[in-house]
Amino acid sequence: MTDTAQQQESGQRGQVNPGLRELFNVSLMTALQERRTRRVARGMSVDAYGLTHESEHKPKSLSPLEEAVLIVSTGPTGAVMHDGPLVMRDGRDELGTPFMNAISRAAPSPDNAQAAKIFMINDDGIWLIKSLKPSEARRLLDDRPRKWQEWSEEDWLTAASTMKVKVHEGRLEFPREWPYYIGWNKQISNVPGTTIFFPIVDCTWQYINAFLIIGSEPDGQRPIIIDDWQKFHPKSAFDWIAWAGSHLHLSTLIPYHPVGGTKYIRSGYVNPNATVPLGYARTWRTDHDAFFLLQNLALLGEAMGLGSWTHASVFPPYVMERDASKGWYGLGFRKEDGKKFRRWPPLPAPQPNFVGIDGILEGCCPPYVGSMDEAVDKVVEFKYSGDGVYSNPQIFSGAYRKQTQGEEYLKHASHYSKECVQYAKDVANYIWDTYGRFPAHLNSFYVPGIWTQFAHLETDYYDKFMDPSVYPRQAAHDGLWDTDEA
Repeated sequence: MTDTAQQQESGQRGQVNPGLRELFNVSLMTALQERRTRRVARGMSVDAYGLTHESEHKPKSLSPLEEAVLIVSTGPTGAVMHDGPLVMRDGRDELGTPFMNAISRAAPSPDNAQAAKIFMINDDGIWLIKSLKPSEARRLLDDRPRKWQEWSEEDWLTAASTMKVKVHEGRLEFPREWPYYIGWNKQISNVPGTTIFFPIVDCTWQYINAFLIIGSEPDGQRPIIIDDWQKFHPKSAFDWIAWAGSHLHLSTLIPYHPVGGTKYIRSGYVNPNATVPLGYARTWRTDHDAFFLLQNLALLGEAMGLGSWTHASVFPPYVMERDASKGWYGLGFRKEDGKKFRRWPPLPAPQPNFVGIDGILEGCCPPYVGSMDEAVDKVVEFKYSGDGVYSNPQIFSGAYRKQTQGEEYLKHASHYSKECVQYAKDVANYIWDTYGRFPAHLNSFYVPGIWTQFAHLETDYYDKFMDPSVYPRQAAHDGLWDTDEA
């Protein structure tokens, strides 16, 4: 669409900011090449001997529109595609229902779990950019033009308002010292006027979904899950026979505990020569979308002419807590104390576990469910009923040419078997019974420990010391985006 056509289309829907129009003229290749870390925010002074700068400005927060563009870029973008086979090469059914969400977003995500939850921190407070239900996401997209380029300012602002919920008043804040901040971050990270995007990964839902996917592998290839933090501790008579045989060199040594004991091996449900160690698996790659989201945001910030800086956040576990007596004003997660062990397993198993924010962001684990059986059932229900990815043909078929094609897929797509669901329950219950938390080999909410800060730059500092070629878009930013000051 040409600039003139875009202005005419958007003009019918409302005002379009000149900066917003210019944003769509910046190519991806330009943003990639020109992306830099630019740390010095408006109103910031720098004490650096001959490179000292004293700011004459007050901090300047991002405008609602600027924040809205950043927020929306992390949200729904359209229907996810199931462009894969439903039949294996040998004619058996392939699992056709691995995904967790029917709506995609701009960052790739393992099994479309979208487990990375983004918190936004600004002068007004701490916000969660919430995950919309498929019907909510579909409605948000259907109420606006298909292309972002055709959105008006009001489209961006109302979409962002739909996606965010305030968690706490006031900026996240901690003492400006170790072990909360490190190095430069003590002075220039999370300062007034800046907006921060901070990913936290909910590992509970996709952790269970991963067990279900593993349990759906074909006979002979289905791996056994082992706990590489525990020696084999037999319980049943058959377990003891296997243990004795391995120690008498009559059978293969069993060095780690097979989850579920030997019954799944004896039944042939799992292949004992194919193992998945819980400690080695860690996040099951569930955290990867957090990094893609931050990269997207960094490129978008460059295209908008904002200063951006991806760096170490306030360190976990402190950032998860709120305790005014200690000057800790973090996210305020519920903390569940760890189980007492005679011999401590590796970290983080014996440590407190952060399981959610009541009523806002809750993990699929106790105390938000009554048992791990219920947690597994909840994941299955989330996918196959109500507003789930495989329960609404109209939403599911959004990426197909015809709804009947999506319905054809759903007709033949295999679900998790009863045996698969029971195996997932046995694994989940083993973890809970052994460690008193879920998961045990990582926290329910994993903190990658980095965040991306956006700011209007202290251009006087850059004009004084930096080559103009390394901040041209930032130098021009105010003239494009600050229409009220023009």
